[in-house]
Amino acid sequence: MGIHLTFLPDGKTIEVRPGTTVLDASRKARVQIRTRCGGKAACLMCKVIVKDSDASGLGPINQNERLKLGGLQDQGYRLACQAKVTGNVTVTIPEDPLKAAIRKQLEMMQQEDE
Repeated sequence: MGIHLTFLPDGKTIEVRPGTTVLDASRKARVQIRTRCGGKAACLMCKVIVKDSDASGLGPINQNERLKLGGLQDQGYRLACQAKVTGNVTVTIPEDPLKAAIRKQLEMMQQEDE
């Protein structure tokens, strides 16, 4: 029996084996998580957010991940390339910064038109 990993905001759920990284699972589920380093914890682009209630579904944070996140883990951030699934878990993929900027600009333009 596999473990269920759900990706938000997509709402996709995939069944994975224990020890699978969130990044590998996202690829299998065809959910986009940005990365430049190929999963070596070098680029910090693959950050995901895990709520406290779901944090037990991931293995403990390793020293390399802790150093790279620099305190962001206290806000629920994990690196998808390093976080290994150990139980049912839901992760949120933050909005791409460029998409967020475009969305905000479009919202402002719509407000001006009203």
